[in-house]
Amino acid sequence: MNGLVDDKLRALISVPVAATNAGDRTELAVWIDTALNGGLVIPHKYIESLGLVKESSAEAILADGKTVELETYACFFDWFGATYETQIVANDGTYPLLGTMLLSGHKLEIDYDAEVVDVIFGNAEYAIVFHVP
Repeated sequence: MNGLVDDKLRALISVPVAATNAGDRTELAVWIDTALNGGLVIPHKYIESLGLVKESSAEAILADGKTVELETYACFFDWFGATYETQIVANDGTYPLLGTMLLSGHKLEIDYDAEVVDVIFGNAEYAIVFHVP
């Protein structure tokens, strides 16, 4: 899986997401956030256009130590040739974020000189992400 480093030095890759398993996929440019130990975080501005359904809310601790309540939504996404169903967290940010839970078991290479990002497939198990047959 290849991506790029943008002019603000953000490592970005594209992840196809949908509201349903059979739904049309929307390619989201996601910012790889190695400080995020979760899966996907998608800004509210994308939630409605994707047609994601609210499921619940979850407590989260932000980088500044603040505890907040964030809404969660059902989401399907494609990752290394397989489709997964998960709950994503919604926020008020600008970019969708991809956390270390999805990088676990894979190799992440960021070449800032060449402005290239590679996520190389490995053996990974997802604690809260479910494979959809």
